[in-house]
Amino acid sequence: MLDEQWMLPEGVDETLPPLAWQLETLRRKLLDHYRKSGYELILPPLIEHLDTLLTGTAQGLARQTFKLTDPASGRLLGLRADMTPQAARIAARRYADRPTVRLCYIGSVLRTEPDNLGGPRSPRQVGCELFGVPGIEGDLEVLQLLRSTLHLAGVRKLHLDLGHVGIYRALTARIGLDADDESALFDILQRKSHPDLADFARARGLKPRQAAAISQLMDLNGDTSVLARARDALKAGGDEVAAALDLLQRIVDELQRVAPRLDIHLDLAELRGYRYHTGIVFAAFVPGHGREIARGGRYDGVGAVFGAARPATGFSADLNELLRLGTQRQSRTKHG
Repeated sequence: MLDEQWMLPEGVDETLPPLAWQLETLRRKLLDHYRKSGYELILPPLIEHLDTLLTGTAQGLARQTFKLTDPASGRLLGLRADMTPQAARIAARRYADRPTVRLCYIGSVLRTEPDNLGGPRSPRQVGCELFGVPGIEGDLEVLQLLRSTLHLAGVRKLHLDLGHVGIYRALTARIGLDADDESALFDILQRKSHPDLADFARARGLKPRQAAAISQLMDLNGDTSVLARARDALKAGGDEVAAALDLLQRIVDELQRVAPRLDIHLDLAELRGYRYHTGIVFAAFVPGHGREIARGGRYDGVGAVFGAARPATGFSADLNELLRLGTQRQSRTKHG
C-alpha cells in the first residue's frame, strides 16, 4: 500500500543525480548555443487562461490539456501541453513591431496522454521558433539548428524524415471535399489503405485521375529519388504541388551539401500536424528508437489571431529523451 502511495502518475518521471546534473549541463549548453545563434530566451507561464492557451491552431491541443478552474476568478485554466503556441503568442503580442523574431525555450509541459505509445506525459520541452523569415531560408535555418541541437546532445546517426503538407492540401482542394469527407480521407491516408481509398472514391464519385493522385501519394516515400517520381505521379496537383516539390528538392540539395552523410527519407503522405502546419514538416529519428526524437515544420500565419500574422517555423524536442539517447551512446562508446 505504501509503495502505491508513493508511485508517480503514469508517464511522469523524476530525475535524480547524476542525471539531474547532466540534464542541467545539457540545458546550459543548448541555451548558450541558441544565444550565439541569435535566439532570445522566453519563460512562458506553466498555466494560462484556457481560451488563450487554446487559441487558433492550438485548439488541436485541447484533448492533451489538463483543465482546472481558477478559484480567484472562476475562469477555466489550462496547463500547457506544448510551448510552441505560447511562443507564437509572445512573438505576436510582445514583438509585433519587429520584422523578425527568434525565440527559444526550455520548460516542462504536461499532457493528459502521451504523443506516442509508451511516451512521457511530462516531457521537458526544448525548442526554437523563427518568425518573419519566409520560405527556404527560414526552413534551412531551423533544420540546421535542429541538427546542431542533436549533435550537442551527443545524438548521432540522425535520420531525417521530410514531408510537405501543401501537397495533400493542393490535391484535396481540387476535389472539393466537405469537412467530414476530408477528415475521412485524411484517416485513410495515414493508414495508407488503398482498399479503403478505392471504396471512398466510389462512394464520393471522385474522378479516376483524382483518386489516382491520392493513391500514388500514399506510395511516395523512400529516399530522395521519391521527388523525381512525384513530379510525374502528381502532375494533377498543378503549380502548388510543383512548387512544394521544388522546395523539398532545394532543401534536400542543401542538406546533402552541408551534411553529405545525413540519412534523408521523404514521405509525401506524412501529415503530422496537418491542421497546424502549412509547409514542410520534418521529424528526426535514430536507429533502435521507435519514435521521433524531435519534430517541427512551417506554420505560417499562426499569429493572425493575435493580430500579427507572419511566416513562422520551428522545432521542439524532449530534453529528457535527448539526454537518455546521448548517455546511451556514450555508454556504448566506452564499452565498445
